[in-house]
Amino acid sequence: QVQLVESGGGLVQAGGSLRLACEFSGGTFTNYAMGWFRQAPGKEREFVAAITWRGVNTDYSDSVKGRFITTRDNAKNLVYLQMSSLKPEDTAVYFCAASALVAAPPPRFVGQYDYWGQGTRVTVSS
Repeated sequence: QVQLVESGGGLVQAGGSLRLACEFSGGTFTNYAMGWFRQAPGKEREFVAAITWRGVNTDYSDSVKGRFITTRDNAKNLVYLQMSSLKPEDTAVYFCAASALVAAPPPRFVGQYDYWGQGTRVTVSS
């Protein structure tokens, strides 16, 4: 059974940076595209970023484009989300997810993902 474990969340001031990591286990990492989503209190889970299995193609929401970068290390079964120029509106629980849809572009909808991590909280203070 595929398992995903996020790490790297925390409290940061506006304008700061954080790097989230997600460790994949229980399957073949390169069989999956990987995505990042976030959910703020009282709001629906929303797409943040995604990356295809080889790491060649990425996609970002308009709200994070130019500030966030997702990468993956297929040798270590890890996917990362480097977040820069953080804003208070980036405050949320961040989830990584795995999708068996491996064609480009990577999927960006919640229903297209098969496995989810438990989430890591990011708080950006103003």
